[in-house]
Amino acid sequence: MAGSETVYIKADRDVEVTKPEVTLGDVIQMECPNPAIIPRLKSLKLLTFHHTDDKHQNRVAISILKVIERIHEECPNVDVQNLGETDFIVTYEEQKSAGGAVHYTKLAAVVMISFMGAAFSIMAFNNDVDTSKLFSQIYELLTGHKSDGFTILELTYCIGLVIGILTFFNHFGKKKFTVDPTPMEIEMRLYENDIQTTLIETYSRKEKELDVGTGSNGGHRT
Repeated sequence: MAGSETVYIKADRDVEVTKPEVTLGDVIQMECPNPAIIPRLKSLKLLTFHHTDDKHQNRVAISILKVIERIHEECPNVDVQNLGETDFIVTYEEQKSAGGAVHYTKLAAVVMISFMGAAFSIMAFNNDVDTSKLFSQIYELLTGHKSDGFTILELTYCIGLVIGILTFFNHFGKKKFTVDPTPMEIEMRLYENDIQTTLIETYSRKEKELDVGTGSNGGHRT
């Protein structure tokens, strides 16, 4: 093996696998001027998740040094350049497809909970600021007549509320109005980043991180 060969590797922060035997190719992107090296490295086993009866999801934090160690065990003369994360998480989850009835039942439950929660929040806010009384006073001030409880003010308020929600969330069904990420997507990414950082730091402090010198046959269960 020529000593001038360089292997570039890149790992994402969080990787999900569906088989217990995890190889480098499952979790790491690789590039090398010598195309013969990559297939050898991709087939190297990195770790094994052991099956448990009570858990269907396993997770382990891995140091990129462990990946470099495995590469050097196979190709000791290559120069490894890391372009990705220094620590990353590998999650093993057994794939179990739910039936159609179960899927649609869950979907209906989520829709109902979201709808009822949003409706309750809007009604609670309107009741807290006494929106109906405010509209009644404005209507009487402008027209000189008492409001019957449903006027043009309430109608336009309802329409404006819907337009405002759609504009803010930049999303309706599967359609996005612009290419920008929605506020919900941004919050979810921030939440995922916080979870990943916490998991990596927790594994590191408990010395459960898969690092140089540790075995590759075990997976840590959470």
